[in-house]
Amino acid sequence: MTSHTPPDDAHPYLRAASAGVRHHTRSLAPSDTNPSRQADRPHLDVLHAHLAALLQLLDRLAENTRPRHPAAGRHLATAHTRLWQATSEVHSAFHLLPTTSTEAEANTSTCHPEQLPEGPPVLTICQRHLAAGHSLRRKTTPTDLRAHTTACVR
Repeated sequence: MTSHTPPDDAHPYLRAASAGVRHHTRSLAPSDTNPSRQADRPHLDVLHAHLAALLQLLDRLAENTRPRHPAAGRHLATAHTRLWQATSEVHSAFHLLPTTSTEAEANTSTCHPEQLPEGPPVLTICQRHLAAGHSLRRKTTPTDLRAHTTACVR
């Protein structure tokens, strides 16, 4: 006997994550009680984590879809590459934003792939980004990436 999940119950965690992103987007809209907020480093760190999780999901979906539906799998793989490019730009923006006083004291404002930065959030975003880049490069050609790189801009 096969169980059929009603559409309302399908993928509850993914739906909850999407709802969270929509709520956050609405909360950033300027209003009388809430002046517009600009991005800060912790905010971009959380966004980068979300994008990295989506990268893993798209990669898995592309791999699972490609054998039975090659064209759809290629589109998912292309979406994965484009999402990587967006993730890379968020990582670069993170390093261009000013550091907080605690980050400046720890001298963690730069990313050096040859050495790990000291402490969060720089440590987490850079480790996550390098791991995602390594995973992407195993399956993607340099031409697919179109001059996007994982190098930090600072």
